Amino acid sequence: MSMKSTLSVIGCGYLGATHAACMSSLGFTVIGVDTDPVKVAMLSRGELPFYEPGLDTLLAQEIRTGRLTFTTDFSAIADADIHFICVGTPQSKDGLAADLTYVKSAVTAVAPHLKEGALVVGKSTVPVGTAQSLREELAQLAPQADLAWNPEFLREGFAVEDTLTPNRLVVGVANDRAEQILKDVYAPILALGTPWIRADLPTAELVKVAANSFLATKISFINAMAEVCEAAGGDVTVLAKAIGYDPRIGSRFLQAGIGFGGGCLPKDIRAFMARAEELGAKQALEFLREIDAINLRARQRVIDVVRSDLSEDLTQYTIAVLGATFKPDSDDVRDSPALDIAVQLHAAGATVVVHDPKGIEPARKRFPTLTFAESVSDCVRGADLILHLTEWKEYRDLDPLVIGKLVKNKMIIDGRNALDRELWRSAGWKFHALGRSD
Repeated sequence: MSMKSTLSVIGCGYLGATHAACMSSLGFTVIGVDTDPVKVAMLSRGELPFYEPGLDTLLAQEIRTGRLTFTTDFSAIADADIHFICVGTPQSKDGLAADLTYVKSAVTAVAPHLKEGALVVGKSTVPVGTAQSLREELAQLAPQADLAWNPEFLREGFAVEDTLTPNRLVVGVANDRAEQILKDVYAPILALGTPWIRADLPTAELVKVAANSFLATKISFINAMAEVCEAAGGDVTVLAKAIGYDPRIGSRFLQAGIGFGGGCLPKDIRAFMARAEELGAKQALEFLREIDAINLRARQRVIDVVRSDLSEDLTQYTIAVLGATFKPDSDDVRDSPALDIAVQLHAAGATVVVHDPKGIEPARKRFPTLTFAESVSDCVRGADLILHLTEWKEYRDLDPLVIGKLVKNKMIIDGRNALDRELWRSAGWKFHALGRSD
């Protein structure tokens, strides 16, 4: 297969738009298909419907080359050789399991347009067993085509880098031909020395949820240690540094704070538990229930600290919340611990003012009753307490002397252990950080 293969990308949200632009940058003709005409119109103009560093420039560049197009018309994919399914798999409304509606309808929608020898490649995160059942369904709908699974491992804020220079490529295939097609597609990336892992379909599906479960476990572990440190008078940041030097443990994801959120980790570990139960392997993943509980408890602990610093009755107080997104360098507020804490404090009667460099509009759409400030100074002006809940560089670089002139009380809680405690204290602030005794 030559580099002139035509690819389609079904579902042009965060994953799909990233994959489409990156594949186009490798020289492929790429057709992005999405059922949302507003999203398609934006992408066709070279504009992103979300924030992701570097992707806006790449998208606009690729649109200009003419290699990358977007449409709502599935018949436009008839000439494509490979079709990447990049639709969402949200948590179902009535339980922990993943909602596979979009994945199933994507496969059904592409089936009538698949040419002889076409390969459908799932990238969405799905419960183990999904790929095999979709492959069997495709054999009925389009026997001339095949299906493989190629999980994504994108980190929000680093999506372009993680697509074009990933730390591994995992493909779930049922035969050599499917593997070879994917090797050809990813040839420029493999040329960089990227590890290639061929797996069967169920293993490829499990790799993604296993990786996310491990990361969630690591985050909840250090937050559990933070609870113990606070009770014992220890310092979790020093503890994390000390254990992080052990190469078997590593320092990544050992920053104690308000826990994980976003559109992946929380829903993925819940869907994994639900699927394990269906498979009769419930006990194997019981520990993930506690991981989830520790994560949610970290949010509650911040609210407890706020009450101990101010009062049980918060109705007379103004609280400035720095951060709405679940992590910096993103505008994603899905299952954001920062936003969850802001909403809970608002519900408890506090006057809550929220700032975020990129997440104000998405946060306002979800919680229109919250008050949002366009600048940090507007956010903190007259505040009784500041909560630092998303570790944007802009917040880490704040001057506590300048901020001190705007607030009513010099009190700050660092929910991310990312600020310089001594700097703030020397400027006269009462500074509280999770897992660090005063």
